[in-house]
Parts: sequence; C-alpha cells; structure tokens
Amino acid sequence: MKETKRTEAKPSTQNLPGAPSDPDLLVEERRRRIRELVGERGRITVAELADMFDISQVTARNDLNALAEIGAVVRTRGGALAQRDDEDLPIGVKQTLRRAEKMRIAEAAVKLIGEGQTIVLDSGTTTAEIAKQIRGLKLQSVNVITNALNIAVLLAGAPHVTLIMLGGVLRPSSYSLGGPQAESALQGLHADILFLGFDGLDPEIGVMTPHLLEARLNSRMLEIARRVVAVGDSSKLGRRSLSVIARIEQVDCIITDTGAVPETVEALRARGAQVVLV
Repeated sequence: MKETKRTEAKPSTQNLPGAPSDPDLLVEERRRRIRELVGERGRITVAELADMFDISQVTARNDLNALAEIGAVVRTRGGALAQRDDEDLPIGVKQTLRRAEKMRIAEAAVKLIGEGQTIVLDSGTTTAEIAKQIRGLKLQSVNVITNALNIAVLLAGAPHVTLIMLGGVLRPSSYSLGGPQAESALQGLHADILFLGFDGLDPEIGVMTPHLLEARLNSRMLEIARRVVAVGDSSKLGRRSLSVIARIEQVDCIITDTGAVPETVEALRARGAQVVLV
C-alpha cells in the first residue's frame, strides 16, 4: 500500500500573539520609528529611509509628507529635519513651508502700497514673497528699506525701486542684518508702511521673535512707520516666543491665511487690529 505524504500547513503569522493583523498598524509603527530617527539624528533623507525599512522612495516620501502635515517633522528637498520649536531653521527650509499661504498673503500686502511711498520690509520668508510681488508692481517709484540681504537681491534690479539697505551684523540663517549699526541707520528715516514678519503672535502678549537683536531693530522700525502691517501664516498665531516686538494695539493690520483659529482672530480684532484672511 502506497503511503501518502502529508504536508503540514505553515501557521499564519496573522493569528500569532502580538502579530499585527492590520496593515495600517505597520504603517503607523514605521512612521513612529521614522519620527524617532529624525529626532535622534536631526535630519534624514528619503534614500536612507528606503534602505532602512526596505520600502520604495515613493513610500518614504509619503511617510515624510504625512509626518510633516501633523507637524512632526519639517519636510525638505530629499528628506526631512527634526521639528523643534526653538530651532532657527535655515531660510532655504523656511521658504518651502506654507508657500501657497505666503504667496496669498504677499498678494494682499502689495495692494496696500501706493505710488511714491516708502515701505520697510523686515527679514523673513513672507516679506521675501512681498518683495517678489513688488518687482511686478505697475508703479513709477517706490522706496524700500530693508535689513535682509535676500530681499535686497530680489529688488536690486527693479527699475522702479529705490533700495535703502541697513547695515549691521549678519545672521546667516536668515540673511538678516541687525545690531546697533542697523538701528542707527534708521535715524532720520520715515516710512509709510512697515511690513513686519513674525515668529509668534499672541493676542495677550503681542508680536514676538526669539531673537533679541531682531526685536530691538523691529521696535525701531515701528517708530519710523506711519502704519504697521504684520504678515505671517496662521501656524504662527497663538505661538509665543522670547522677545516682544510690539503689542497688538501697536499693529494696524494683520494679514494671515484662512487657516487661522476663529477664536484667535476674534481676540485680535477685539484689541483693535484689522485682521485680513486670505
């Protein structure tokens, strides 16, 4: 009699104790580990993640995009940086964040500029977007005072712009100049509008920045400007920082995007500021 060979079925790992049965759990676990890696290393690339987790680069990009959307990492070209509230991110990274919102804010801001006016552009990525918009304005003449090297470069070739550049000590991460030299350069100058970027804006405290020298210079800018317009995306509303630049009562207008929390907007308006949502 011929013996029949028996083949035992391999046990399914799906039913083993501790084994994840939901593919979504595998994704969440991988993203949790990626977040930890970025925090430990400070930065990571898409290629590194693909090798580490044996996934495609498309999947690695999707993981980083998902983490960036919840604020867990800062997305960069080809990878990501750790998200730290106290970190002074390079301007090359900042200008990629919330780009669409900054462009809309800039479009609304330049509508306030009139023929022959003098404006002050503080350093920052939102004010840099304003500078790009100024290049295309159909004006005969506009004077621009700035402490930012990147803004000066953007406007240097615009025939209708008279550029006044402040001196001072360079902060390489933001291309901004500050210190006593920059402050003294403002003496004797007058501006119609100051476009003031900010790192934090709280209805109770005011407009804030983590940089002491920048706060001092910004305060001097406020003194020479007839009108103060604060510009920044909604992620900065409600955020607090080290140095106070101005109280909300010193700001005439705040231009931000429609992602702003309604309660924060109402609190700002209650203090007398005009809030424009774009």
